[in-house]
Amino acid sequence: MPELFRPASRIEADGIGEVLRAVVGSEHVRLATDADAVAGITPLVVVEPADERQVASVLRCANQAGLAVIQRGGGTKLDWGNPPRSADVVLSLARMNRVLEHAWADLTVTVEAGCTIAELQRALAEHGQRLAIDPLWTERATVGGILSTNDSGALRLAFGALRDLIIGVTLALADGTIASSGGKVVKNVAGYDLPKLATGSLGTLGVITRAVFRLHPLPRNSRTLSIAVKDATEMQRVILAVLDAQLAPAAVQARNGNVDILLEGTLDGIAAQESAIKEFGAVQENSPDVWKARQQLWSDQPVVKFTTLPSRIAAAAARFSRYVIQATGIGYAHFEGDVQTLRAALEQDGGSLVILGRTKLDAWGSPGDALPLMRAVKDQFDPKGTLNPGRFVGNI
Repeated sequence: MPELFRPASRIEADGIGEVLRAVVGSEHVRLATDADAVAGITPLVVVEPADERQVASVLRCANQAGLAVIQRGGGTKLDWGNPPRSADVVLSLARMNRVLEHAWADLTVTVEAGCTIAELQRALAEHGQRLAIDPLWTERATVGGILSTNDSGALRLAFGALRDLIIGVTLALADGTIASSGGKVVKNVAGYDLPKLATGSLGTLGVITRAVFRLHPLPRNSRTLSIAVKDATEMQRVILAVLDAQLAPAAVQARNGNVDILLEGTLDGIAAQESAIKEFGAVQENSPDVWKARQQLWSDQPVVKFTTLPSRIAAAAARFSRYVIQATGIGYAHFEGDVQTLRAALEQDGGSLVILGRTKLDAWGSPGDALPLMRAVKDQFDPKGTLNPGRFVGNI
């Protein structure tokens, strides 16, 4: 028996190891270590396919053998969601990292799921374009990872969320079927359902192998302005004033004691907007680094993601000691005390709360009356529960 699979006797005894090596090459199948653990569960093996057909073959093999598959891109959000019920195979997309087609004249790009966001943005910038998102940890986060977790950032105020930017997707389903939806043109409507369904599903419906996005030009100029606020009430007033004014900010966020505003465009246009913003408070130019504020929340303290109505941002902020809240009502914060009480208060106020990181509590909170439909969709796509079992809402 090869030394590689000696501890993973179940996989080798069933002949699965031999199949996996035949699919992706023996050098791309290895025994998992503690560094590959998912929420404290160490899988048996790590497999690195080179393309979507290999992904499909690995999934088919695992599905038939009853093995649970955990997908991994850059690993930046691998501990988000509930712990998996089981974790046998880590399916790494590290080798699937190419920008397949940049149709710059059509403002679209087709990219493999293992490509990092930073590398994608560098490739697009060569033609003066960008994917208008600002997710966490861009040097490591991958296309598949941000789609699975629906992590877009403060730029969604001007450009929409990932569901608004994705126009096509290819998924490898648990049974080895490869499904594609959408196209390479912005007005294509055939891909409406599958791309949006996969976005935010935490990899429980299929493995995203490639995606097609609509793009935007890089801004000619940009400027970050900050207004210091004395309390949450003033913060609320400034945010609503900016949103209600005849302005076009690319992003607006609130941090403890500050409201940050990102302006993009021509110098004259930025100057005109800045003059209007000065009516709302004392304005000072700030470093673009303030848009990494939510990333800096991650430390030894637990972080939660919460939602609230824009008109209730002040009420939500008052519940946290340190926070970053986007003007869309999506926030990230440290929390103290009873998270269940905090979640119940936010849900009663029309919001929600998700724990980001390892926790013994349910990460998601109440799914409401959507859970039966979500379970039905899961059963349709992955009836055996092969993909990320138990990690999503309602332990799907």
